[in-house]
Amino acid sequence: MSDKTACIVGASRGIGLGLAKHLAARGYRVFATERSHSEALAEAAAESAGAIEVHTADVTDPSSIAFLGEAIGRDALDILVLNAGVYGGSAQALEDLTRENVADIMMTNAVCPAQAAVALMPCMKDGGCIGMMTSKMGSIEDSSGGTNLYRLSKTGQNVLARSLFEKHARARGISVLSLHPGWVQTDMGGPNALIDVDTSVRGMIDLLEAEREPCHVFLAYDGQEVGW
Repeated sequence: MSDKTACIVGASRGIGLGLAKHLAARGYRVFATERSHSEALAEAAAESAGAIEVHTADVTDPSSIAFLGEAIGRDALDILVLNAGVYGGSAQALEDLTRENVADIMMTNAVCPAQAAVALMPCMKDGGCIGMMTSKMGSIEDSSGGTNLYRLSKTGQNVLARSLFEKHARARGISVLSLHPGWVQTDMGGPNALIDVDTSVRGMIDLLEAEREPCHVFLAYDGQEVGW
């Protein structure tokens, strides 16, 4: 195992679990978080020969993120991915939006991931890369409307990712990638989605590892730029 290190916040299943497995296979030491026990993540850790280290953390709980940062240590991470998030349920029409459901999804999908990234910034190596798991559904330019709670939260996350880059990451040469994983065959994406988890995560890891000038960009898993 090399000295490359990554952290995936939200690795209990689906894309996050896939990222942890593939990064370990590429020689990374991986800090992989779960909110509650994931048998799939435990199995991946057991099969990784020590490459995957499982920690309990909730992106909406700052104290758990602080404990995670202490476990990782300073100047340790080449890659940090904030993957945790929720869909927001089936009631997503404009008339279904309330103070409560908007506030909940915005905190969970937008504000808390950005704040967690700031809290974990001391763990990043200069020149590293942060991935914020967003969605093409957060694009205003490429939008069919509808699914308003989820779209709103991902658009909001993209805005906060820009602040993360400009105010915290740029000065240390750290890039921030707002990543669209594609329509993936997960619990959220469903069995009819276009691509499997392996295809998505391989592409995103290639982007996270790529050499570039420090930037904040909105990219799909295949490297195509997504319109804001």
